[in-house]
Amino acid sequence: MRQDDVGVNLETSLGYLLKEASSALRAAMEEVLRPLGLTVTQYSCLELLAQRPGLSNSDLARGAFVSRQSMNVLLQNLEREGYVTRPAEAPVGKVLPTRLTPGGRRRLKKATVAVRSVEVKMLAGLSEPEQSAAFGILRSMIHSLRGADAS
Repeated sequence: MRQDDVGVNLETSLGYLLKEASSALRAAMEEVLRPLGLTVTQYSCLELLAQRPGLSNSDLARGAFVSRQSMNVLLQNLEREGYVTRPAEAPVGKVLPTRLTPGGRRRLKKATVAVRSVEVKMLAGLSEPEQSAAFGILRSMIHSLRGADAS
């Protein structure tokens, strides 16, 4: 069978390579977060809340790349674990702003160290200029795919 008959050549497909890298990154992150009792999505949610306190369920879902329904379940679990708080009633409209608790901040601090170790390992084979170029290239790809939404 000729390659033209198959479709995308996986060995030369940048999209496939990016997906493989993403999968390897996620697996490595899951491995270091598991002993802390966190998933990658839970970690992402805590990190988002640390950097942008009071985000809504919808904002958190977009930032963590999950559905609003999945984020709602995740937030309920994080709230039950004592890592986040949400008001019983929305102060304005329907939005229930979520905030980290002191326990959530402590858990996030440990998780950030673990995740950073994965990123350091991932970038270990690249020089500073190569790392900088990689960031620029990836941002350019995102911008190209999202068009005007990338701002």
